[in-house]
Amino acid sequence: MSGAPEAVRARLLALQDEKNAPFMAKLVPTLPPESVLGVRMPDCRSLARELCREPDIGLFLADLPHRYLDENNLHALILNEEKDYAAAVAALDAFLPYVDNWATCDALRPKAFKKHPPALPDECRRWIKSGEIYAVGIEMLMTHYLDADFRPEYLEEVSIIKSDEYYVNMMIAWYFATALAKQYEAAVPYIEQRRLAPWTHNKTIRKAIESYRITDEQKAYLRTLAIRE
Repeated sequence: MSGAPEAVRARLLALQDEKNAPFMAKLVPTLPPESVLGVRMPDCRSLARELCREPDIGLFLADLPHRYLDENNLHALILNEEKDYAAAVAALDAFLPYVDNWATCDALRPKAFKKHPPALPDECRRWIKSGEIYAVGIEMLMTHYLDADFRPEYLEEVSIIKSDEYYVNMMIAWYFATALAKQYEAAVPYIEQRRLAPWTHNKTIRKAIESYRITDEQKAYLRTLAIRE
């Protein structure tokens, strides 16, 4: 096996699923359908685990921008296997300017971040301020900092983000819905005080009441806070 771009693309083409491709293409309408091979994520994960052991995999990772959505997804999954924190941050910095869809962005979960290094919140802030639509700052705060390492200031930092981009506002809503499930008392004032944009506010409530982690009493109260448009 080789980590050269042509060799990796050949492996993906061998895994192409023409029946799955139209379904995947509908999920990422911002991309041209011909850029979607339809490689199923379990197959992509297996390939990523194989390729991350290749000494020349850096050739594929440096070959940006990629041609296919599936290459971007594979790139994300290879980065997830990185256990060195500094290397993971550097790899993300190189890749994020080329991430052009929500599926690839949502796939990014570097193992190096699981122990919540002290510097990671600062990196999240930097990614948020980068202006990249699919930067991972909000998602990393949601994934790693709504449990034992939660700090109330993270809610404030996400609440003040302003964007006209659908994905960014959806990510803010997802963050606050998860915060309501995990840190309800700290998060609910942001809904009571209407600190979020109206669409994001209502989407947060909608996602929160779909959660099994929100009590029926909390759901009933959140419904009363919806903004009537």
